[in-house]
Amino acid sequence: MDRMPEASPFAAHWPLDPAVDYLNHGSFGACPTAVLEAQSALRLEMEREPVDFHWRTLPARLRVAREALAAFVGARADDLAFVPNATAGVNAVLRSLRLAPGDELLTTDHAYGACRRALEFVAGRSGARVVVAAVPFPLRSEDEIVEPLLAAAGPRTRLALVDHVTSPTALVFPVARLVRELAARGVDTLVDGAHAVGMLPLALDALGAAYYTSNAHKWLCAPKGSAFLHVRRDRQAGLHPLGISHDYDPGGGRFRQEFDWTGTCDPTPWLALPECLRFVGGLLPGGWPEVMARNRALALRGRDLLCAAFGSAPLAPDALLGALACVALPSAASAFEPEDLRDRCRRAGIETWLMRSPDGALTAVRISAQLYNHEEQYTRLGRCLLEALARG
Repeated sequence: MDRMPEASPFAAHWPLDPAVDYLNHGSFGACPTAVLEAQSALRLEMEREPVDFHWRTLPARLRVAREALAAFVGARADDLAFVPNATAGVNAVLRSLRLAPGDELLTTDHAYGACRRALEFVAGRSGARVVVAAVPFPLRSEDEIVEPLLAAAGPRTRLALVDHVTSPTALVFPVARLVRELAARGVDTLVDGAHAVGMLPLALDALGAAYYTSNAHKWLCAPKGSAFLHVRRDRQAGLHPLGISHDYDPGGGRFRQEFDWTGTCDPTPWLALPECLRFVGGLLPGGWPEVMARNRALALRGRDLLCAAFGSAPLAPDALLGALACVALPSAASAFEPEDLRDRCRRAGIETWLMRSPDGALTAVRISAQLYNHEEQYTRLGRCLLEALARG
């Protein structure tokens, strides 16, 4: 990739503080001003006539938004339900399962903490148990992801919760292979794709996972509170939202309708999705494929700059990375708490994320790449962390 200019030409489209190098898009995303303005217009319309908006026009508006999203993720619109975040999507699936004592829920030690807690909660109230497959980090190939999971799947495994992009370690799991090979063992897969939509091309019908959930507020850059749950048609019966309301059907025959209305809420994050898809995809001539490719290339470049600064090797092959990457810090970082280093970076005007590897053996910095970022920001991050380690 060619060297990027000191300031991204796209930064003006986001209302981010220009005094902060915002390298943590992966945590909460960031929404462009134009999309926020579209959402504000929707909110104003809603408050001018709330009954008309919620009662008479909302179903049609949701259908338009769902159809736009369905076309983007390669799915049938009626198989998509809107949820406020991927954690809610994961919980809706897990809490709709009917588990028996001795049943097993499978995941990995790279799973997102909130989802791991949801597994433990659901298993604990039914006498089931959570089985955690250890995936190495650093790792050399996708086989080191697939083999531990398959080895841990047994005759009592009811469901595997698998990340598409791991939040703590920034790995792109080979979900198509995992879904296929787990299905061959009679195991359904719930894919936690919280980071995936807008970062990676999706074709959910072709993927064939029983369940897939993702946040639109992250790499799609939609407003906060915008996410979706995709459920394969043969798994929709008996699946219900966390909030039971007017359209509840004990048999689950009204899957999408139940999710469309769980009580009064602000639906404008979902309704703004068509504008979000249009605006962000329109920033580059190649549309969303070019947005994804540009962000991934910048993340790899940022990783390489930090590896050179720290004298460390990449933690994973390029093929297992998207627009997030983790870089191991020098061994001196083991004397610091990740929160301390994060706070030092923030005081220096850099927002980033640091964590320990699943086995606790190393401290790593996780970087994000979005259109508003540029190469020099990663160089500044490297200098800041090295100075913090040197000062002690």
